[in-house]
Amino acid sequence: MESHDPQHNAAPTNPPVSTPVTDEIDIETFAKIKFRVATIEKVEQVPKSKKLLQIQLDLGELGKRQIVSGIALHYTPEQLVGKQIIIVANLKPAKLMGVESHGMLLAASTEGDEILAIVTPDKPIPAGARVR
Repeated sequence: MESHDPQHNAAPTNPPVSTPVTDEIDIETFAKIKFRVATIEKVEQVPKSKKLLQIQLDLGELGKRQIVSGIALHYTPEQLVGKQIIIVANLKPAKLMGVESHGMLLAASTEGDEILAIVTPDKPIPAGARVR
């Protein structure tokens, strides 16, 4: 008896071609990164910088935190206050234009940074919540 299943007689499809990802990490390395939800409380332009914003964050039970981010060409301080974002909470501190940063926010951007979008939770969640 002949099969009438159209899928059975269909030509095999090739898997989609993807661009290889470079610098792959294993799951143990990924697990070392501590992503947390933070609520933005205050934002100021970093003096003498067109790109940098100094951002004061609430991390709930983990306390307050300051980060510096190069997003000023895409967001004004007024657009950011009250917004919840995702940060890398265990990044070593760094000084940018003389201002100490204790973490990094996550953002997606196009090649050349024409478009930049901050990664945010899709619904309210307590500050400090783990992201996994």
